[in-house]
Amino acid sequence: MKKIAIYGKGGIGKSTTTSALSAAISSLGFKVMQIGCDPKSDSTINLTNGRPVTPVMNYLKEKGKCNSLHDIAVVGFNGIVCVEAGGPTPGLGCAGRGIISAFNILEELNAFEIYRPDFVFYDVLGDVVCGGFAMPIREGYADEVIIVTSGENMSLFAAQNIKTAIDNFAERNYAKLRGMILNRRNVENESEIVKSFALKNGIEIIGDIPRDNNVQYYEQKKQTVIQGNPDLEISRTIISIARSLVQDLEVA
Repeated sequence: MKKIAIYGKGGIGKSTTTSALSAAISSLGFKVMQIGCDPKSDSTINLTNGRPVTPVMNYLKEKGKCNSLHDIAVVGFNGIVCVEAGGPTPGLGCAGRGIISAFNILEELNAFEIYRPDFVFYDVLGDVVCGGFAMPIREGYADEVIIVTSGENMSLFAAQNIKTAIDNFAERNYAKLRGMILNRRNVENESEIVKSFALKNGIEIIGDIPRDNNVQYYEQKKQTVIQGNPDLEISRTIISIARSLVQDLEVA
């Protein structure tokens, strides 16, 4: 089982990219689980055709305790297991608690032993890399981290913070940085900007996803482009990234 935490600045297309990778890897014949670690709880919506996933924090707030995975997990496209950590009411409480609560519940209910995924993706907000948001890195839940970025300054600033956090935990044998995915926003000289950043920081660029209106078209249908049309250029690009991740698992 390979556990990968995907980080990136809010609004960079991280959840869209994570869901598309989940769909692509599942289409290659692997079992996948995706855990949304953002208080907005919208990480998996394109994997469930819009079917809501009850966030762990919401369930615990209402029921006090969770006794069944069926209460917090939804099986979506191609058998992908979808979980959302959730968070407190905006402006109240610590958003990182949702991640901690979700991880604890999944462990208590033996989620990984029951679903037996080949890949687990944690979709984590990258604007904040402290407390609960850093938990996939610092607590050893993830084996690797992938950063999603564009060529925009604030996106690269978040990527730098994430890289710094990973480096700070390097001596403890926590999650390693697998690489970076460029999710294009059509910034001028975007490729050169990101390549320069990657070279300076010693980061491998493992994917380059073009700007494509088909992403928004299929999101309106609550689908990923992989489900909508796997033969699109953008779908083939994402499948290619998925194949490289699958190859890593097979080699291991």
